[in-house]
Amino acid sequence: MGAVLVLAVGEGMMVLTATTERPTPARAVPELVRRRLATLENWLNPYSWLVTGIIVVIAAILRLNGITTRKGYIFDEVYYPTDAWDMLQHGVEWDPEKTGGPAFVVHPPLGKWLIALGEKAFGNNELGWRFPAAIAGTLMILILIRVAYRMFHSIVLAGTAGLLMTLDGFQLVLSRTSLLDIFLGLFVLASFAALLLDRDHYRRRLLRSLERAEDPAVPRAVPWWLLMAGALLGLACGVKWSALFFLPFFAVLIIAWRVQARRSAGVRRPLRAGLVGDLGWGLLSSVLVVVFYLATWTGWFVTSGGWDRHYREQNGLSEPPVIGALLNLMHYHQSAFEFHSNLSSPHTYQSWPWQWLLLGRPVAFDWKSNAGNCGAASCVRETLLLGTPILWWSFLPALAALIWFGLSRRDWRAWAILVPVAAGLLPWFYYAVKDSRTMFAFYALPALPFLILAVVYVLGAIMTPPEGMVQGPGRTDRQLLGVIVAGAYVVLVALCFAYFHPIFVNGLLSYEDWAARMWLGSRWI
Repeated sequence: MGAVLVLAVGEGMMVLTATTERPTPARAVPELVRRRLATLENWLNPYSWLVTGIIVVIAAILRLNGITTRKGYIFDEVYYPTDAWDMLQHGVEWDPEKTGGPAFVVHPPLGKWLIALGEKAFGNNELGWRFPAAIAGTLMILILIRVAYRMFHSIVLAGTAGLLMTLDGFQLVLSRTSLLDIFLGLFVLASFAALLLDRDHYRRRLLRSLERAEDPAVPRAVPWWLLMAGALLGLACGVKWSALFFLPFFAVLIIAWRVQARRSAGVRRPLRAGLVGDLGWGLLSSVLVVVFYLATWTGWFVTSGGWDRHYREQNGLSEPPVIGALLNLMHYHQSAFEFHSNLSSPHTYQSWPWQWLLLGRPVAFDWKSNAGNCGAASCVRETLLLGTPILWWSFLPALAALIWFGLSRRDWRAWAILVPVAAGLLPWFYYAVKDSRTMFAFYALPALPFLILAVVYVLGAIMTPPEGMVQGPGRTDRQLLGVIVAGAYVVLVALCFAYFHPIFVNGLLSYEDWAARMWLGSRWI
């Protein structure tokens, strides 16, 4: 056998050694199996990153430009930035006016800690409150582009996904306002992105096992991306409890992906073959959800002044180290859960889940008449949490088409989009029917990236004829027409966004121009 030079890289040295062993030849894997296990290989494509960079810069400019124009708190900014500032001073939420002590709050601390980072950097002012939200909104767009590129293997469709979110007024307003939902949406989307990476890595491991003539059903690596997904979902729960809705849906999704991958690799009884490993790693990932969630309460744990921090001791109960703190936190959570369960007070801008995708009742974050000189008798400013109408009114048709494609094409991407849409919306239908809980349209924010992916999927189907994409001068009329239709749709969304932009960013309008934008009349006022 011939000698083979092997380069060994150690700490601070490189050694050339000689061996007479030949590398194990790769086993011939049928091309059909390779195609079924195929994943995105060219994720470093420079053109994809160029498109990503351009869209992210545009998104950042739209979200940061004029972010401090509206002075003072708007809508629920009266709660979260003030809590964040108190947390910088005391480590926990504080109520200096009413009790002079800890405050009872019903949302976990992480979102407020992120707001506090902005206040620490820029001060207790509009820039400090809103800068973290703008960064979170921009990061959502970055992650969405990369998720779309990994799912569709298309720079055009990935860029379209990022552009549509960039041009959505709903996401723009939440990115320019110091509320919690934009951070919730960021962590949920990041968790899904980690699951998608785990899917690809798992399929690559199966393919390598087949090439090495090893049993593909035997796990041989730690699924780090799956564990990362659990950690990120724990952080999402640390912003709002509603992130927990996604846990069972994501669990079903990851098991379905793994079973399908083993079936594609030719594993007999693919469900049973890897179920123990799937459940084991899934359980560990769920444990990380809890661990990272509890980590967001660090300020409450390490200080003694938080609400219910020493509930048991104050009520004559034993409070052993660690366990006592966890029991006190459990009691705190029970109180917060009771608050949420009984939250049914009427609100001017409350809405029901079946209204959200229809833009049936947007939320007026701010309104001011006689707001300045616009060259008309009456001038107004408004910040209206309204999705770009042409985009949002596309969601329901896109979801219907996606269900059809999922059934007819048996396309994993269709279900990968539909499952998190269901996780982000269906639980709210349950609570609306169960206890008529007070709800607002911004609860839909975590589902928004997946709704946009649904639209992009349909646009991709429109642009792709049954025989597939034809490059160069041989393009079919069907393909050309599809490209024109998809391009016209994106242009219409952009024009619609530009028309409504003033009421997304508290711009100055004459009363007549403002009223012309109230397309659904009193429902939007």
